[in-house]
Amino acid sequence: MEIRTLKPEDFDAMIELGEYSFQYRLSADEKDKARKRFKPENTWGIFDEEGHLGAKLGLLLVDIFVNGNKIPMAGIGGVATWPEYRRQGCVNQLLTHALKVMNESGRLISILHPFSFPFYRKYGWEMFSEYKKYVIPTERLPAKQTIEGIVRRDVTDISVLDRVYEAYASRFNGMMLRSEERWKTSILDDEEHTAVYYSPSGDPEGYLLYKVEKKELLVEEFVWLNEKSRQALWTFICNHDSMVTQTVLAQMPADDGLMYMLTDPRITQEIIPFGMARIVNLSGFIEALDFEGGNEAESWTIQINDPYAPWNDGTWRWKLSTEGKAAVAPADPEEKAQLQCDIQTLTTLLLGYKRPDELWKMGRLTGEAAAVTRLEHAIPLKQTFLLDYF
Repeated sequence: MEIRTLKPEDFDAMIELGEYSFQYRLSADEKDKARKRFKPENTWGIFDEEGHLGAKLGLLLVDIFVNGNKIPMAGIGGVATWPEYRRQGCVNQLLTHALKVMNESGRLISILHPFSFPFYRKYGWEMFSEYKKYVIPTERLPAKQTIEGIVRRDVTDISVLDRVYEAYASRFNGMMLRSEERWKTSILDDEEHTAVYYSPSGDPEGYLLYKVEKKELLVEEFVWLNEKSRQALWTFICNHDSMVTQTVLAQMPADDGLMYMLTDPRITQEIIPFGMARIVNLSGFIEALDFEGGNEAESWTIQINDPYAPWNDGTWRWKLSTEGKAAVAPADPEEKAQLQCDIQTLTTLLLGYKRPDELWKMGRLTGEAAAVTRLEHAIPLKQTFLLDYF
């Protein structure tokens, strides 16, 4: 079996495998557009001796926000295998190879949307985000407010939407930066409306992506930069009260506080696990982040188990300056580790999805209690969130 990047002439075989595995069918026009967007250098396949494509995966190379910094990320998507090639280790080989490629190209972390959480946990990915979905009867929507400024409907200027989105995204760990191409091909579509709130000074400070059909208002993105913009967008939603019987908020951050805002919070809500992440390069990732400094420099020795990325495996000396900047290097072979965990646990810890003390109580992080306490103070409090699907 040969692992290589796809070539332009492999496009049809890739689409055929994707359509079969994910049970969809592209129209001729959709296939034409996909062909133009196809980046063979970012799609890896495993081929048999006769050159037939047996399995494939794609890499999405973008940055994400972590602690306010932009971190190089490789998203994994479109993982598919023909039935006759399954249970022969094809995906195992592709994922192992992809980790090497990501590491060699400077990608520090990887994100994916799993078909199975247990499957990808074996390879070092771990759940790092979840979102809330709400179904709100019209009579239980928040009260309308009179807010200075204006909401403009069907704003199509991507630079305006992206300006608001990026300011919002920087507040969370895990949110992707979006290119103009991504906005056009993956975020906006002809059936959606936009609504942008402009402050009295004319600055865009929030937006909605939404649809209205069959007496339902479906909000696919609700992005706000301050309480005025949130109230203005809620009022815009409430102004549809004669048209709809319910509003669905499809994807909201776990800390949005909506239940507290509602006069009657007895509405339907779901908490939905959404994304998995794994550190690709441990030392590079830690050194790229900002931490909470202190009056004195800190240091830990931490033993990491990562069999699928052996360059991360081992015991590390992690130093933290008073300014909150980290330096990481292999520990002295004679040095005893103060903390131990696997790469999955370290990923959720550094992204802020779970706190060090919480992981220690679970038994996922083991070692000295004093070292856990110091780490607890060093990791910034940040909410994880991810809007994009790929």
